[in-house]
Amino acid sequence: MFLSISTTHRPATDLGFLLMKHPERMHEVEVGFGKAVVFYPIATDERCEAVLTLDVDPIGLVRGRGEAEGLLDQYVNDRPYAASSFLSVGLNRIFRTAMTGVSRERAELAAAKIPLVVKVCPLPVRGGEELLGTLFAPLGWKVSFERVEGPHGPSRYVSLTLEGEQRVAEALSHLYVLIPVLDDDKHYWSGDDEVEKLLAKAGAWLGTHPSKELIAKRYLKRRRLARMALARLASEDQAELEAPEVRQTREEALEAPVRLNDLRLDAVVEALAATGAKFVVDLGCGEGKLLGRLMRDRRFEKIVGLDASSRALETARDRLKLDMAGGPKRERVTLLHGALTYRDERWAGAEAVSLVEVIEHLDADRLPALEKAVFGVAQPKHVVVTTPNAEYNVLFEKLTAGAFRHPDHRFEWTRAEFAAWAGGVAERCGYAVSYAGVGEAHPEHGAPTQMAVFAR
Repeated sequence: MFLSISTTHRPATDLGFLLMKHPERMHEVEVGFGKAVVFYPIATDERCEAVLTLDVDPIGLVRGRGEAEGLLDQYVNDRPYAASSFLSVGLNRIFRTAMTGVSRERAELAAAKIPLVVKVCPLPVRGGEELLGTLFAPLGWKVSFERVEGPHGPSRYVSLTLEGEQRVAEALSHLYVLIPVLDDDKHYWSGDDEVEKLLAKAGAWLGTHPSKELIAKRYLKRRRLARMALARLASEDQAELEAPEVRQTREEALEAPVRLNDLRLDAVVEALAATGAKFVVDLGCGEGKLLGRLMRDRRFEKIVGLDASSRALETARDRLKLDMAGGPKRERVTLLHGALTYRDERWAGAEAVSLVEVIEHLDADRLPALEKAVFGVAQPKHVVVTTPNAEYNVLFEKLTAGAFRHPDHRFEWTRAEFAAWAGGVAERCGYAVSYAGVGEAHPEHGAPTQMAVFAR
């Protein structure tokens, strides 16, 4: 089996930087069932192609299993030849760094879409040829294929070709997830950790894919795991399903009389500036209001905004005039589509991170994932978090008793509850934490917004 990725981007040999594999060498890595090899049959400025082949050892796969039922089938099958979940494992193993979307040598290119042609052969398709378009076309690929002829006529295998402009990391994630989906088989046990793998690789695009239920069911194989993954996607993507103007009207209307949004953003900018950070990231950046303030402050040299809503990011792109005359330089301001509850190497190395009115939009059982991704893995020197002060809500005349300021809020904490969470995060992850109120404080109920600043 083989998989090839080629580009005509100039210089095309930059593909080697994006895949983290030098075009002038052959690269090998051992996997549990054989060996994965990457080489470049062509590497010129005009066109560069990287080929991944997988040498599967079918004997090694069953060695030591004893006299299992269906032993002949374990030896006589298409595993050594057909693209399957084994190819996905090999893809992840040899292109693990490339799949993060980070390239120190070509950082801008890693974040950009370039012309790509992907070929996979032989690829089993269970469910009909139309499934190829169903899965890949919504992701921006032009899909074509040729049916592989068998000794008795057309087989269930195809030679698949995908063409389109994609980020290399996203193209790899598409292949990693959808190759096993097309085969509709997993050649290893699917446990709870497979849900994390699926969401880590496909979290940025699976939630909006029209066939997400089919993908989850086929990829995970077990109904319980598929339901778990779909529930997670529904929770994290709910905000994206609402129009931005609808999402924000209620909360902004409540807070407008006290100019709370402006005060909050000003307070966060000053808190970030006080850290001395040059590289800052706004997680859950939405439509880019904080990013606009950061961009106008020359104390910040590199600014990244990340959000799960592609529509909000498009609004932010227009607001900030990215890639437009008079807009900021591309290397200074970057927008990323992704989930903040997963490790993301694209913003690794950030000195300070902000989470402005974000945590209350997450289900409580997702907060440990946020903690792990931000405080445990990324470990920026400083983190600024703001969230509503639930005690202050009684002062909003138009807010019904017991209601939240925003219909998408999963919780709103008192000052004691916020301090308990922030203090626990600080203790577990090696940070010190200080607290401040934003907005005019009431003698009994405190300030309308509470802010925590973490430092390590």
